Amino acid sequence: MYSFKNDYSEGAHLSILKALMESNMEQTDGYGEDKYSLEAIKLLKGKLKSNDVDIHMLCGGTQTNLTAISAFLRSHEAVISANTGHVLVHETGAIEATGHKVISIEVEDGKLNPSHVKMAIDMHTDEHMVKPKMVYISNPTEIGTIYKKQELKDLSDFCKKNNIILYMDGARLGSALCSKENDIKISDLPNLTDAFYIGGTKNGALMGEALVICNDLLKEDFRYHIKQKGGLLAKGRLLGIQFLELFKENLYFELAKHANGMAEILKLGISNCGYKFLIDSPTNQIFPILPNGTIKVLEEKYSFFIWQKVDNDNSAIRLVTSWATKEDAVKSFIDDLKLIKRM
Repeated sequence: MYSFKNDYSEGAHLSILKALMESNMEQTDGYGEDKYSLEAIKLLKGKLKSNDVDIHMLCGGTQTNLTAISAFLRSHEAVISANTGHVLVHETGAIEATGHKVISIEVEDGKLNPSHVKMAIDMHTDEHMVKPKMVYISNPTEIGTIYKKQELKDLSDFCKKNNIILYMDGARLGSALCSKENDIKISDLPNLTDAFYIGGTKNGALMGEALVICNDLLKEDFRYHIKQKGGLLAKGRLLGIQFLELFKENLYFELAKHANGMAEILKLGISNCGYKFLIDSPTNQIFPILPNGTIKVLEEKYSFFIWQKVDNDNSAIRLVTSWATKEDAVKSFIDDLKLIKRM
């Protein structure tokens, strides 16, 4: 059984494990104040071409989202999200549990634009309703689409004009930045967002996300918020070492390119079999539409999620490739699909 369920099935890249092992018996300061974490932050600031940002490392995406959003918003303020947004659908009400409503906006491609944000603002008119104060986006989105630079700039400009915080979930940021359709550089993000995070968990790390706070108004006392939400890791060096290893050369981007490349092979092979896709995704998540009978046969050898029913006979499945996906497994999936189609 080979899994295409997610991009965190495997542990970590060998160079990360090696670095963790080599530093294992060193004594370091705790809570992210060790030499590795400080060096990783300095390195990331160089990659971002910005010394003015604050960078904090947390263990996971949901923890990062709930800590950041609850810290950035006052008690009566709400966050705007696409109806597919992770904070709306897949975080067990974590944001609402911190006291902040998530305003859902129906979209077709997973992306928000200024008109969507304006709609949410216009619907919330006075103090009898929550006040929209943040726009939450993911890049790539939960359905694999990406923001082009002009789209992000338009959204950023609108948010600044309307005093709205723009926050980007970067759980799969590497995949977005390494997409062949992408025109955004990682160094563009401090100018286009108020805060975003660089995801490590889904791109070769054992765990870890690096939250980048760009807006000075959001920086104060943030470590207090991390501690209060249970996110200030005593052995913080475990995160610092991993991000240092991912970014000291180009490993982070090489791993993301591999994930995207495996998805491209899958996409081409499935397309050549005559099947269509629910959405055109240029990243490491693809959503082919297959006959239900074909899906049942494939499930005997491969694990994946059935994303949604398309009609009585067909469903869209989600296939996710990763930094560790084997090309042989991808080709075997395509060969099996061809065989099933001939049956």
